[in-house]
Amino acid sequence: MINYPIKFFPILKEKIWGGTKLVTRLNKKSALKNIGESWELSDVDHNISVVSNGKLKGKTLRELLESYKGELVGENNYGRFGNNFPLLIKFIDAKQDLSVQVHPNDLLAKERHNSFGKTEMWYIMQVDAGSKLVIGFNKAITPEQYVGYLKEKKITSVLNYEKVKAGDAFLIEPGTVHTIGAGILLAEIQQTSDITYRIYDWDRVDHKSNSRELHTDLAIDAINFNDKIEAKHHYSTFINALNPIVKCSYFITNFIHVVGEKELDYADTDSFVVLMCVQGKATISMGENSEIINYGETVLIPAIAEKVVIVSKNCKLLEVTV
Repeated sequence: MINYPIKFFPILKEKIWGGTKLVTRLNKKSALKNIGESWELSDVDHNISVVSNGKLKGKTLRELLESYKGELVGENNYGRFGNNFPLLIKFIDAKQDLSVQVHPNDLLAKERHNSFGKTEMWYIMQVDAGSKLVIGFNKAITPEQYVGYLKEKKITSVLNYEKVKAGDAFLIEPGTVHTIGAGILLAEIQQTSDITYRIYDWDRVDHKSNSRELHTDLAIDAINFNDKIEAKHHYSTFINALNPIVKCSYFITNFIHVVGEKELDYADTDSFVVLMCVQGKATISMGENSEIINYGETVLIPAIAEKVVIVSKNCKLLEVTV
């Protein structure tokens, strides 16, 4: 039986646009510079998460799936995904703007890359003054106009910019042109996919004066050229309650603000649960087994869990199920 809250070693990724907040704010241990991403829970090939606590320490997520199957992820999920974990969980620090990019849907990703598509959501944890996201276009354009804007280096003139603050949440569906702007620290929940089409990279170069590859031809078939994409999700923030943020075909995310004690009943939930700490810290208990989750950490609750108790003076969590 798999009977305790499971933690994993973060997989840290240096990025040309990365910064220091994952170390200084989220307390990730690393000597790397410009860390842009912390992959908290990953089943992406060559980036498989490894357990960091308890009796299963040292085991990979794939090994857990092979050993525990539905007990870990839920019978329905195991039937759908087998020994593949369906979500990729990250924290992201953008010291500089990320590239302007788009993700393919399931159909296109399967056809081109034998991969899942990439639906993702963002929860904004911290922002510097004036920080913005790019989500879609500020007007409807045609594919031909889009190519013209790229060639003339005027694509930024038709991008839709959104100011953000801590606590904002966005669902980024495949086809939505987007980027995370400089100064934003966020939690990201997405399908298990590393397929990104980069369409503009602010004309920057790396330390060898090389530009990063663009994927103009691949992207054009994936893009939603409409304007007014409603990506922002408004939600309630009641204390010690499950506050729904996003419910889509790939994941369900709730916001939980724990003050004191909150008991979660998962007896009828045929899914694993991912808890991401986006403020404060808490003690998470499954029966007699407990684990502390700190700001910027992630815990996996096995599907076999029937009851989980969270105790905290003041903690904010994202609860994710499939």
